Amino acid sequence: MPFIIAIDGPAASGKGTIARALASHFGFHHLDTGLLYRATGAKGGDPVAAARSLQASDLDRPDLRSAEAGQAASRIAAIPEVREALVAFQHRFAAQEPGAVLDGRDIGTVICPDAAVKLYVTASDQVRAVRRAAELGADADEMLAQLQERDRRDSERATAPLRPAPDAVLLDTSHLTIPEAIALAVAQVDRVRG
Repeated sequence: MPFIIAIDGPAASGKGTIARALASHFGFHHLDTGLLYRATGAKGGDPVAAARSLQASDLDRPDLRSAEAGQAASRIAAIPEVREALVAFQHRFAAQEPGAVLDGRDIGTVICPDAAVKLYVTASDQVRAVRRAAELGADADEMLAQLQERDRRDSERATAPLRPAPDAVLLDTSHLTIPEAIALAVAQVDRVRG
């Protein structure tokens, strides 16, 4: 049985950085599930058809980390048929041996509710805005408004809203360095693995 680590949280909280580090540390596969939605949105056209025809190679597009791709992903993620089309992809990924780390917004609540470890990674709005602005070379105030709008949309959608799983461990990275945040996550996985 593969060991599954589910990491959820809002944009720029550090969940992707932590997920990649955990996958590397434990020799697990890693999937940034947000890329599925970004790639689907970037394909254009009918979002449901785009989701159904998504291939792993579509996740390698260089433009998927842009703010525009993130906004498109958030909009199409609210379409139930798009979500249904991408769930099977995520389930197949999570079933890989020896284990998988999936990060997104509904991994612990919807995609892998039986994951061995569930983390909900968060940070203050201001910290996240500064991080994302630095990453994209954007204005922090403008980024703050975009992140808050995206958080609102993701938290209020009817299907699979952004929220921590009841049994998720909260990891607030607002005042942590990257090595500190990773060390806390590794320690949590080690506790569960025994």
